Amino acid sequence: MANPSQVIASQSAAANSSSSSTSVTTAAAQPPDPGTAQSIGYNMLPAFGFSQKTQWTCLLDLWNRESGWMYDAENPSSGAYGIPQALPGYKMATAGADWQTNPATQIKWGLTYITQTYGTPCAAWNFELANNGY
Repeated sequence: MANPSQVIASQSAAANSSSSSTSVTTAAAQPPDPGTAQSIGYNMLPAFGFSQKTQWTCLLDLWNRESGWMYDAENPSSGAYGIPQALPGYKMATAGADWQTNPATQIKWGLTYITQTYGTPCAAWNFELANNGY
């Protein structure tokens, strides 16, 4: 976990050194506990060509905000479902028949979606911050 004071200091330093509003400053997050959905996501990053060092914090922040990494998270107003908040949720069936209950299936689908739509988790996170959704 990132130390909140480190994140604030890092963001303050970045704000003072850059006038660009499109960059996102993140503190490096430690690898998650084994056996969790977060661990599955962290370990899948290289299979999609993503660096754990540079992309993990963005993915962590993105899906913390979207679903809290809960496989059964459902948005009551939109119907978006799962860890990546797929809309509609059944789109995740392309990654596996167990899409409703398997975090690994949802994460695989979510990383595929991010790759095809944004290129990287950090690009998706930047879009999320600018648009309150990705």
